[in-house]
Amino acid sequence: MHVPSFFQMKDMEKIKSFIQSNSFATVVTTTDEKPIATHIPVSFHQVEDSYVITGHMAIGNPQWKTFEENENVLVIFQGPHAYISSSWYEKEAVPTWNYQAVHVYGKAVLLEKGELVKEITTMLETYESHREQPVLWDTLSDELLEKQMKGIVGFKIIIDEVQAAFKLSQNRNERDYAHIIEKLEAEGDLEMAEAMKKRVKDV
Repeated sequence: MHVPSFFQMKDMEKIKSFIQSNSFATVVTTTDEKPIATHIPVSFHQVEDSYVITGHMAIGNPQWKTFEENENVLVIFQGPHAYISSSWYEKEAVPTWNYQAVHVYGKAVLLEKGELVKEITTMLETYESHREQPVLWDTLSDELLEKQMKGIVGFKIIIDEVQAAFKLSQNRNERDYAHIIEKLEAEGDLEMAEAMKKRVKDV
């Protein structure tokens, strides 16, 4: 991913927070020189000094069979994005697009059954524990779990490289920056407006 220096994000804590908030990812591999992709939720973990992504996909999805032949798997996380009109600037310029995206690369390996159980348990707790009647591993019947486990394949990716682009109008002056936020809010692009506000607070 091409990331101009203005828009590079290198703070791993901020990248980690971004991934956890935008965990529905695109997993990309190649087979017979053709890129293939799957869109799935994944989990992001720090294990000692390493970062790891875990997830699972349907056993009928042929992509998991490509993990062994791919030295690098690409996982893409996308956040808010919005069209930025150059009419919002003080001086003449061309329009652009603001966005947040993270690419991670690493080698994927398949999970053993115990690891897969842990991955699913963690994912259920992440998305269910705050609900009134949470669906958790321990609340599901053994029969259902046994049946469902036969239909999925778990994987983990130990991350070797991270590329992060947070293009949030950092190259504009303060007046333009504030005006862009105002216009985004007026047009209903609230997520991007909030991302730009948060960037200012975090600086």
